[in-house]
Amino acid sequence: MKLPFPLNNNTISLCFVAIITLIFFIAGLFDVLDYIIFKVLLIGLTGTLALIVSVILFKKSLKKNRLENKSQDDYN
Repeated sequence: MKLPFPLNNNTISLCFVAIITLIFFIAGLFDVLDYIIFKVLLIGLTGTLALIVSVILFKKSLKKNRLENKSQDDYN
C-alpha cells in the first residue's frame, strides 16, 4: 500500500503531535482527563515524541560537510 506522503522522521513526529493533540481535545471534550489511563497514555505519547525528536536532532548533529583530516582552503 502506497502512502500519500513520504514516511520519514518529520512525518512520524508530525503524526505523533496530531495524535496527542486529538487525544487532548477529545478527552477534554468528554471530561475524562482525570482518569489515570488517559494520563498514562498522554505521558507515554509525549515521551515517545520527545525520544523521536532527540534521535532526529542527534542524527543531524553527527552529519558533517567535510572530513576533518582533509581540510580545504576556500580563499582561492
